[in-house]
Amino acid sequence: MTTAFVGIGSNLGEPERQIAAALEELAAEDGIELVAASTLRETEPVGYLDQPSFLNGAAQLETALPPRELLERLLEIESRLGRVRGEGPRFGPRTIDLDLLLYGDETIDEPGLTVPHPRLAERRFALEPLAELAPGLEIPGLGPVQALLTELE
Repeated sequence: MTTAFVGIGSNLGEPERQIAAALEELAAEDGIELVAASTLRETEPVGYLDQPSFLNGAAQLETALPPRELLERLLEIESRLGRVRGEGPRFGPRTIDLDLLLYGDETIDEPGLTVPHPRLAERRFALEPLAELAPGLEIPGLGPVQALLTELE
């Protein structure tokens, strides 16, 4: 089993309900055990500013799935919850967003799959929930999550 962390966000419809539904879907997937979910925090949009605030958090998983298959399951859950990828502006509003942030201590750079998430070190809304779930977490190739948060201040 591998410990993986998934970033979760929503800013359309009822974000809190959407995130709860995504967590339920994750927990119901074969090969995935939902270990913990962070508290949710309201955050300002990044990149595309003309949209509502987001609710963001993270989930800690134990999984037997390889990283590519885990990513495919995340995308399937998004689709089941009404997200249509590629629709609207990049970084625009979304019903649900599930990002594979970390997969064990692996560093992966393949078409369509980059782990750690390529913008993880720049995003407080992703780092804070990780620090809440695993305060001593080391981000492969980047260092301790706490140090990354300090650098953002």
